[in-house]
Amino acid sequence: MFKYKNYLLPVVPISTGIAYATKKGKMARSGPIIVVEDDIDDQETFREVVEELGMKNQLIYFDNTLGAMQFLMIGDVQPFIIFCDVNLPMQNGLAFKKEIDGNPALRRKSIPFVFYTTTVTKQSVDEAYMNYTVQGFFQKPDTYSEIRAMLTLIFEYWKLCRHPNS
Repeated sequence: MFKYKNYLLPVVPISTGIAYATKKGKMARSGPIIVVEDDIDDQETFREVVEELGMKNQLIYFDNTLGAMQFLMIGDVQPFIIFCDVNLPMQNGLAFKKEIDGNPALRRKSIPFVFYTTTVTKQSVDEAYMNYTVQGFFQKPDTYSEIRAMLTLIFEYWKLCRHPNS
């Protein structure tokens, strides 16, 4: 179990929801960083980069969209940003974003949502931007330094960006 605010949430096996969560301090944009990613190596690389960048946000991983949606439905959860893979078990990232967009309570939260995926097709990019409210679509870089540079840009942008809940 891990505690988020006043909620005690189960840490369940990676095949059913939360992969793991790490608690850091707070920063100006203090909400958790949500990562929906089923590849353990990609999760670990992401965590290493976030730690190296000195991000103080809680980092919460889900290996599927079901666990992520359950977490997002907690009334007072206000994530800093969601990073989501497109190719996921059970429900892909595009269908997950459609579900978020179709939920008025989650729409009001105005959570920045970016796709961060290995495989990028014109069809998936078009679908994301034409049918949903995404704030970015990024292909995972090949090297650690490229991943670090990309995540630095994304985090710095969202630290400065104004949105309804900032």
